[in-house]
Order: sequence, then structure tokens, then C-alpha cells
Amino acid sequence: MDGTPGELTSLLDREAIRDCLARVARGEDRRDAELLRRAYWPDATDDHGIFVGSFKEYLAWVVPGAPAVLLTQHTLGQSLIELHGSRALVETHVTSYHRIDMGAEHRDLVIGGRYVDLLEKREREWRIAKRTMLYDWQQDYGRSVDWSNGLLGMPFINVHAVGSTTGDHSAALFNRFAIQKIE
Repeated sequence: MDGTPGELTSLLDREAIRDCLARVARGEDRRDAELLRRAYWPDATDDHGIFVGSFKEYLAWVVPGAPAVLLTQHTLGQSLIELHGSRALVETHVTSYHRIDMGAEHRDLVIGGRYVDLLEKREREWRIAKRTMLYDWQQDYGRSVDWSNGLLGMPFINVHAVGSTTGDHSAALFNRFAIQKIE
């Protein structure tokens, strides 16, 4: 690579696309509507197999989340990014953990799949125009661990050690950083 402007633009575009995908993962995990709005175009569509609809409908579905889904964590793998001018076709591997309230107990479920996204660059910003989720595998790991006793027999020293969908230590840090950045 000789660092021509076209190659540099391609690298910057690819990084902006990866950043967009990370915003979606965090937005879904934290049920953060603003992060999701910054990752999807308002006229976007989403097909999760168990949900198909407009971005507005997707937001109404994913932000409150199902009451039985207590916690999620979406871990992104490699992305194949094919740039075509102001459009990009992207396939990204995803492993998503879900803690599910089954009534009598909480269970841990992990799903493996791929996001197939069409992203568009409008006014120098990459966002999702269309997302399709492909499911490759699922594993039910059974009863969730009880974090109230700590980890491996050792009690947690700080209350912030255990994450949650909303309002955990991570959210507090990001909020403080955003406030400091504004000031």
C-alpha cells in the first residue's frame, strides 16, 4: 500500500463501518435508543427473523426489550466489508449471550450468527440502511450463575462488578465522559 488518497479513504470508511456496527451492539446490549439512532438511517429496515420492520418499529421492539431477557451481550467477530462507492455490503459474525428469566430460574442462552448489512454513506457518515440476521447455531447453557455470592467463592468487593442491561458501571462511566466532553 502506498497511501494514496483512495486507499486512505477506504481505510477510514472501513473503520467508520466497524464503529457503526459496535454502536449497534452496545445500543442493543444497553437498550440505548440514541446509540441505535446514530447507527441506522431513519428509513432503514431490519429483519431479525423473529422481527421484521422499519427502523422505528425495530427501535420500539429492541429498546424496551422483552421483559424475560434480563441481559444481553453481543460480541462481534470479523467483518467482510465490500465497498461500492457510497454503499457497502457487510457480513459480520456475532455471538450473542442472553440471560432469560424462565420464571423459576434464569437460564443462559448463546446464539451464533451473522449480520448481513447494507450500509450507506450519506453526508460523510456510514449507517445501516438494511440489516438481516442469519442464525447459525444456538446453545442453552442451563441455569445462570447466582452473582449474589460473588465469583468462584469470593465475594465482590464493589457493587459495580456485575453488569446489567441499563444503569451499570459502564453506563455511568460513559455518561460522565460525555458530560466532561461537553464542558
